[in-house]
Amino acid sequence: MKPPIAKRVPFERELHDSTWTDHYHWLRASNWRECIDEPSLLPEDISQYLNAENDWFEHCMADTKALQKTLLAQMRGRIQDVEQSLPDAIDQWCYLDRYQEGAEHPQYVRYARHKEIGDKDMQVLIDFNKEALAHAYFDSGDAEYSPAHTHLVWSMDNSGAERYTAYVRNLTTGLDEDIIEDVEDITWGSSEFLFYTKLDEDHRSSRIYRHRLGTSANDDVLIFHEKDNRFSCSVWASLSASYVFISVDTDDQSECWFIPCDDLTASPRCIEPRALDLEYSVEHVGDAFYVLTNADGAENFKLMSVSCQSPERANWQDWLVPPEGVMVLDVYAYQDWLMWLEREHALPRICYRRLSDATAEIHTVKFNEQAYALSLEPLLEFDSSEFRFSYQSPSTPEQTFSLDMRSGERALLKEDVIPCGHNPEQYVVQRLSAQTSDKQSVPVTVLSHVDTVIDGSAPCFLTAYGAYGSSIPACFSSSILSLVDRGFVYAIAHVRGGQEKGRAWYDGARGEFKQNTFNDVVAVAHSLISDQFTSAGKIVLSGGSAGGLMAGAVINQCEDLWAGVIADVPFVDVVNTLIDDSLPLTPGEWSQWGNPLNSVEEFDIIRRYSPYENVQSRPYPPMLVTAGVSDPRVTYWEPAKWVAQHRHVRDDDNLLMLKTHMSTGHFGESGRYASLVDEAIAQAFALKVTQQH
Repeated sequence: MKPPIAKRVPFERELHDSTWTDHYHWLRASNWRECIDEPSLLPEDISQYLNAENDWFEHCMADTKALQKTLLAQMRGRIQDVEQSLPDAIDQWCYLDRYQEGAEHPQYVRYARHKEIGDKDMQVLIDFNKEALAHAYFDSGDAEYSPAHTHLVWSMDNSGAERYTAYVRNLTTGLDEDIIEDVEDITWGSSEFLFYTKLDEDHRSSRIYRHRLGTSANDDVLIFHEKDNRFSCSVWASLSASYVFISVDTDDQSECWFIPCDDLTASPRCIEPRALDLEYSVEHVGDAFYVLTNADGAENFKLMSVSCQSPERANWQDWLVPPEGVMVLDVYAYQDWLMWLEREHALPRICYRRLSDATAEIHTVKFNEQAYALSLEPLLEFDSSEFRFSYQSPSTPEQTFSLDMRSGERALLKEDVIPCGHNPEQYVVQRLSAQTSDKQSVPVTVLSHVDTVIDGSAPCFLTAYGAYGSSIPACFSSSILSLVDRGFVYAIAHVRGGQEKGRAWYDGARGEFKQNTFNDVVAVAHSLISDQFTSAGKIVLSGGSAGGLMAGAVINQCEDLWAGVIADVPFVDVVNTLIDDSLPLTPGEWSQWGNPLNSVEEFDIIRRYSPYENVQSRPYPPMLVTAGVSDPRVTYWEPAKWVAQHRHVRDDDNLLMLKTHMSTGHFGESGRYASLVDEAIAQAFALKVTQQH
């Protein structure tokens, strides 16, 4: 069997006095919008090519089928089959999620508060497994009870295109009474009114509607319309149940509006109009808004307070200005407490402070491992003085604690169980630092087995992202243990483009500085080699979406380090995507990458690193590339064009495979077990190319 060769059809492009030919433009279906929602509408010639690539993938990976099954069984064996979340108590009820034996999806249930938990006392509000039966693809979205606990709004996506349909279920009859199409966010403002964002024809959340319970969605009231296609909208209700907030965001600007819950038909009121480089979000307590913002040059953000009656920026007052090098990430408000998550030197910590005492001490929750991840989980009752938080590290499964802010005492409530057994002492977690040519120190999280000899002989699985300010937490991953137990060193490169070291770390790889992301990855690889964690030619590089751009750019500039490359739904057709403002995300991407339509300088910078335009006639490492026809984020033709270009240009016989999910989107298969199939494939590829299987 031979690999498929895509036909080449010249398509001439011109911009800024530059001309170029895109020979694989034909893979972009003219009806692509319809194809995202209904993949069967894909034109036959495109469908045939993608299916031929899938056949080639199956042929090339046939010798790993048994290995894939073994890996999948190991991964499933680390998931507790019957599982339930901690209960969330509010008013007279406790709510929780639970998985039953063999279930892909959870049930959402409740029981009367202050009673012992037993199946006979449980009311199943919705069983997502039953809802999924009629669909080839199913992803559950929101599930939120009404303030009166009489109704449940829930949503689902049955295509992978991230277009959710919301239903309002009567919890007395169990029947769905209201249906709302194309929903993204949805929240209760009261037991009478719901608020939601609606996706437009370009898959942008540009409108917010108010829905009255028991009425047709056709009668819903448009309360907000964002006409600037660079921005997207979201809506949520404050924990205080006093306000519904609307947020309008792009990468470097935000704007918040509010509606009082005692007058939900009122027009939204703006807190502070958007301005270049001004970002802020809002929490509510009493007669004050607490604003997390970068105003006044607070690069790493600070907390400010302002009266709800006069919330304009001119009235904002400093409440917490963190020390230099500390970034405030998230803030949550209780009636008498503020809690926030902050990060310093790439490690998070939780802080809290009493509101009623202006001189109250700031308390910190501390940990001792070299690398770990935290999440802050406030309880649902606004007058609480306790919160939950979760802790995990690459060697430690997630642990959930409660913390009493009055006493500072913490209690372990739940610890994830690995059914097949797990001993954290069998693994070594290290936080390293890689030096770059411009004298930056890139944090690196490394996980290895205690029996793995660190002498350069071990293969390495290296992952990175480096965009949008998204930081990769040092989490526990039960699936990656299948590689680590086989002698792999697992490394996370916390490169520029994330915010592990503050906002400057993010800004250091935006726009004209994007090359720093790629240089950081190469520096990390060299550091791992020099410290004898691995050797050149033994590293499998992995990245998804914007991390796929990272992988594509890195292998164009550096060829001798990699045993293989895994690029999941990679953003690799950067120039052609960013000059096409009809694509769902393009206008909002310009503040991240630059706008090549308006700037010749930014056009030239992007052309220099865009993976698709820079494939060279030389050997490349083995590659596994994925795509999804229903993907609205990275459209399927980007990875398809990139693979076709590699087949035409590159000078080697190494593995080159494109696996396209013909009926799912950006995140592949849904379900807690089905999603492991792709993990098993990726690890089988890593073992194959490093000759470990």
